[in-house]
Order: sequence, then structure tokens, then C-alpha cells
Amino acid sequence: MAVGTAGAGGGNTALAAHLKEAGCSNAALARRVNELGALQGEVTRYDKASTTRWAQGVTPKGKTPQFIAEAVGGFLGRPVSPTDLGFPPQAQRPVAARALSYREDVSETLHTLAELGSTDISRRRLLGATPFIASALVDPQRQWLLWLLEEEQAPHLTSVAGGGPVEQVEAMINMFDLMDNRFGGGNVRPSIVGYLSTQLAPMLQQRGLPASQRRTLYVYAAKLAAMAGWCSYDTAEYGLAERYMIQALRLCAEGGDRVLGGQILAGLSHVATSLGNPAEGVALARAGIATAKCSGSPLGLMRLHAMAARGHAMLDTPRQAAASLAAADAALEQSRGPAEESVWVRFLDHHYLEAEAALVHRDLGEATTAERLAAASVAANTDRRRRQAISSSVLATAFLQQNRLDEAVGTASTALDLLGGVHSERSVQALRDFRARLAPSRNEPIVRDFERKARPILGASAA
Repeated sequence: MAVGTAGAGGGNTALAAHLKEAGCSNAALARRVNELGALQGEVTRYDKASTTRWAQGVTPKGKTPQFIAEAVGGFLGRPVSPTDLGFPPQAQRPVAARALSYREDVSETLHTLAELGSTDISRRRLLGATPFIASALVDPQRQWLLWLLEEEQAPHLTSVAGGGPVEQVEAMINMFDLMDNRFGGGNVRPSIVGYLSTQLAPMLQQRGLPASQRRTLYVYAAKLAAMAGWCSYDTAEYGLAERYMIQALRLCAEGGDRVLGGQILAGLSHVATSLGNPAEGVALARAGIATAKCSGSPLGLMRLHAMAARGHAMLDTPRQAAASLAAADAALEQSRGPAEESVWVRFLDHHYLEAEAALVHRDLGEATTAERLAAASVAANTDRRRRQAISSSVLATAFLQQNRLDEAVGTASTALDLLGGVHSERSVQALRDFRARLAPSRNEPIVRDFERKARPILGASAA
């Protein structure tokens, strides 16, 4: 299909042709663009007239061309880029483009990761406008699955070679993990990125490292890159999170750690589903399940089934969601306890599954079950304020779904209090989701009071 030119006298013929092929109305496209933008922190109010202007050749500002491409691709069921739709190529830092690729040559991955980290620390504004691109995840998961098929080693939990730099890096990972859990990703991310890009990546480029140590250090680099991705997600830098996690997956293949690889895929599934791409979230979870089945880690498998359930719930396919939750329960029952599992999944337990299942039942509108599970998660996570705040938001929504407005707002107010000192966009987004559901009751005094309290933390409402 020929690509039109935005701004040309005949308008943007490529966009018009794609919309016609998709059977998508101008109003439907505008609504979906607004939804995708809101999920990434961009409040827009496009309407059918906006789509008309785009088809006439107007190029919207900022991330909007990418959101339009994501929306049209979703309607068509295949990846579409902004240039496919007739929008001019947008200037982008080369590293932001390269970081979406799963490179065969791992030395290129190390170079990309070091440059990405350096740019992240010293010139963050150059990466701040980088959007999350769901269609970019197709090739990395394909490459990972090809590696999995070609891997000749027997299924095993990766052994860790101790001594020397390995012990030092392991200690740093433990410290970063503790800080992340206590204070949120926004506070610890610069330290993780700095250590990864200036210390560990150069270490892996040195000659003379014993093969066993090098393999373990690749795994540790993958873990740190994945942590940087989660921390980026916690600061609402979703495109950056995606790029760190893709690079983490490639490093994980080099280290040969299937358990960690499955967990990185679980993280990508979580992000994709949370940002309005549940079909991609399910696909990523399924790739992770294929990985975890031959890794010897029931806990890792449990998390991946839970992620698949999250995607199915958002897709409104309750039978598949229920089957995935049942599979998660079965995997949990098979685990012989954290001591018999990889270090990467020892944080997973029945409380984790309760919290994820609560989200599934919330999205399916099964309020009483969501209430029970979310309440249990709140009670179990008194030492993890981020998880407690998210589960409190789910509990508040479950109350709201049962028309228990006072309990809903009171619980959400408690969740707001839990965010003091914790920089976590995941927690903020959960509360924004609850606040959006309050719209029909916005004139109630208790709701107006909550809005005033929430505004400094959640920002102005889009309503």
C-alpha cells in the first residue's frame, strides 16, 4: 500500500486508506487514541473532528502519531507504524530505536544498554517522550522462543558461580531490591542504571573472565536491566521500561537462565496489559509459560499463569481467565517452597496470587470475590506499602462495584496515605483507575473531598 505524505495537498491518503480497511470510524479512532494516551499519562481530548484533520494532512504533536499507529494496528490486528500511516518520521535518539531490538550479537546489546543508561542518567529529557510500543514486542518474544527451541542444555535452575565480582554484583542486586521495596522505583532507579551501565556492562566486555563467572554475570546484568525497567515503569516512563526489559531478555538468553527469562516476560506482559494491550499481554505470558514449563520453577509458572489471567480478564474472556487462575493455583501447589526455587521467584507466594487474582475478578466485575482477595492482600502486605496501596485501590473498587460508596472512598483515602514517601506510578495508576470510576458520583460531598485530597498526588482528573 502506498504511503501518503502528511501535509500534502491531497491530505493523508495512507491514514484514510488504513481507516477504511479497518472499518474504523473517526470517532472510534479518537476514543482509542485518548484511551492509549491516558494509560501512558497523556490527557487528550481528541474527537472525530481531530481524526478528520489528521486525514486532511495535519500531523499531531508529541506521542500522538505513535498512539494513532497503535490504535489502527489494534483495529487491523497487525503492527502499523506512524510512517505507514503517512506521518513523517519523528526525530528520535538512535539508542531509543536500537533498544527496541533483540540483537543476535550480545556485544551490541551491551553497547546499547550502556548508552541507554548513560543517556538516561545524564540527558533523561531526550528519552522522556519515548512511548511504549506494543507491536515492538513481537520480535523479541519470537527471538526468545527460537533461542529456547535451540537451547541444547537440559532444563535446570541456573547455578551461580560464587567468588570475585559475582559476589559483589549479587550484593548490589540485594541492596537495590531492598531499597525498591521500601521506597519505590523512582528513588532507586538512578543507582541501578548507573551501576549497570558504568560498572557491570564494562565488566562483561573485559577479556579473561572465567566462562562460569561470565555466564552468571550476564544473568545478573539481565536482572538489573529488568529492575531498571520496573523502576522506569514506577516513574511512568513506559517506553523506557519496555526498552530495558527487551535488553534484559537478550542478556538472559546469554546467561541461559530460563527462570529469569520467564519472569522478564511476565514483567513485559504486566506492562502491556496495564497499558491497554491485553492481547499482547496474553501472548507474552504464553511465551513465558512455554519457558517456565521447562525451568523447574512452579512459582515462576504460577506468576505467568496469573499474568495470562490478567490479560484475559481485560479482554472480557472469563472462561479463559478462570482457567489461567486455576493453572496458577495448580502451579503454586506444586512448589516445594522458596528454598527449592530459583532466587528470582522466592518473593512469590499465595499472597502474591491473591493480589493478582483480585485484579482479575475486579476487571470481570466479580466484586465480592475481588473484595475478599483484595482485603486478604492488604492484610498480608503491611511491610510492602506499594503492594498494599495497589490492593487497597482494588478493594476500594470492589466496594464501589457493590454501591458501598463510603467504604470505597475511605479505603481509597487510606491508599493515598500509604503513598507517602513511596514513588510508585503503579500505585498511582491504580488509584487513578478508582477515581475514574467515581465519575457518576462526582457531586457527592464525600467524593468531592476525596478529589481535593487526591489531586496533589494523582493530578487533575481527566473528567
